[in-house]
Amino acid sequence: MVTAHSAVPAVVIAAPASGSGKTTVATGLMGALGQSGNAVAPFKVGPDYIDPGYHALAAGRPGRNLDPVMVGANRIGPLYRHGSTECDIAVVEGVMGLFDGKIDAASAEPSAEGSTAQVAALLGAPVVLVVDARGHSQSLAAVLHGFSTYDASVRIGGVILNRVGSARHEEVLRQASERVGLPVLGAVPRMAELEVPSRHLGLIPAAEHGAAAMQAMEAMTRLAARHLDLAAIRALARSAIDGPAWDPTVEVGEVPAGARPTVAIAGGRAFTFGYAEHRELLAAAGARVVTFDPLHDELPTDTAGVVLPGGFPEEHAAALAGNGRLLAQIRALADGGAPIHAECAGLLYLARSLDGSAMASVIDVDASFGSRLTLGYRDAVALTDSPLFAAGERVVGHEFHRTSLTRAEASGYTPAWGWRPWDGAPAREGFAGGGIHASYLHTHPAGHPTAVARFVSAARDFADHG
Repeated sequence: MVTAHSAVPAVVIAAPASGSGKTTVATGLMGALGQSGNAVAPFKVGPDYIDPGYHALAAGRPGRNLDPVMVGANRIGPLYRHGSTECDIAVVEGVMGLFDGKIDAASAEPSAEGSTAQVAALLGAPVVLVVDARGHSQSLAAVLHGFSTYDASVRIGGVILNRVGSARHEEVLRQASERVGLPVLGAVPRMAELEVPSRHLGLIPAAEHGAAAMQAMEAMTRLAARHLDLAAIRALARSAIDGPAWDPTVEVGEVPAGARPTVAIAGGRAFTFGYAEHRELLAAAGARVVTFDPLHDELPTDTAGVVLPGGFPEEHAAALAGNGRLLAQIRALADGGAPIHAECAGLLYLARSLDGSAMASVIDVDASFGSRLTLGYRDAVALTDSPLFAAGERVVGHEFHRTSLTRAEASGYTPAWGWRPWDGAPAREGFAGGGIHASYLHTHPAGHPTAVARFVSAARDFADHG
C-alpha cells in the first residue's frame, strides 16, 4: 500500500548491452501489470523519445524520461514522484548496457553519469537484468557475478532470460543464475511475433506506426503475462525516494496575471519527440498550450509562440511541403518577431528545403538526410540572447540525427550554441536571431524551467505588442 508520504515502488529493467530486449520486456511488463490490476508508472532512462511512446500505450499514461545528465541528479527523485502520482508500481526501462552513459574519461565512478545504474541507485530501486540468452550456457554465471559485484550502489534483484532456445537451454541458464544467488524472474522464448519495424534512429515511433504499434504492444503484453513471474517482480519492487514531487508551478515561479498567450506545439506523425514536462511547464508559466499537426493543420489565429520539437520530418517532407498555408503562417510569425523554439526536426522545418521539398524558408539553409549518425551529449553554452536563454547560460543537451545542413551559418542569425567535442575543436551550432532559437541540440525543459518561463514571457509580449 503506497501512502501519501511513501514513494511508489519500482523495478528497473536493464541489460548487459543494447539489443538484449529491454524494450520488449519493459513494455510487456507494463502492459501485463496493468492488465492484472496495477496502476503502472512508465519511465525511460536517458534522452530517448521513442520507447516512451510504446510505454504510454502499455501503461495508459504518459511515458516519462529520467536523465540525470539533462536535468541534474537532484531532479530525478522529484520527477519520479511526479510521474508516479496515483500509481502503485513503476517500471523503469534502462538505456544501453547497465553501466553505460555519458562518456567521461576523467570520471572515476564505476557507473557512468546518466547510466541506468546511476538512476537505479538514485531511486533506491532494484535492477532486473534482461540477458539475451543466445550463445549463453554455464558461463552466464560469470557474467551475472560481474554485473552483481561491479558497483556496490546497484542491487541486481533478479534475471529475465530472453530469447531462450529450448527447455534444456532454460534449465542450464537457471542453474547458472542460481549459482550466483540471482532468482530467474522469467524466461522468454525466441519468437517472431514481436518484430516492430525499425528506422534509422531506432523503433518507428508509436504515433507513426498506428494500429501496428498497438498490436506490437499487445503482443509484448501477452508475452510478459505468459513468461514473467509478475508476483515475484511486484514483491521485488522498491524505492527509497522520500522528498517532494516535482512541481512545474514551483519551477517557473510567479506568473504575471492576465491573458494567457497561445503557444502552439507541433505534433502528429512528423513531430513525435517531446517531454511531457514541457507542456506542463508551459502551462504553469501561463501559456494556453495547443497542439497542431503540420501535415494538415493551420495555426490558431491567436498564436503568440510556436514550439517545433523533434521527430522524423524527412519521412514526411513532401506532405509537410504540401501544407503551404501553414508554412506561410510560420514565416509571417517569424518575420513579426514571435518566439519560435525549434529543435532538430523543428530546425529542418524552418530551413529553405528538406531533401528537395520546400520548407518554411525562415532560415536560408537546405537540409538533407544522410548515412552519418550524429549522437551524444553536449556541454553547451548559449552564444547569444534568445527567447529561451541568455548569452553565457550553460546547458547539457543531446544530439541524435542523420540529417545535415548545407552550411552552418545564415544571414540574420548568430550561432545558438558553442561547445567542444571530444577532440577539443570548438563547435558552433544552431541559429538565434529575432524570436528564433533553432538547433539540432535537444534540451530537457525540466532541466531549464527558467527557459520555458522566458519563452512564455516572450509570447506574452508578442501577444500584447506584436
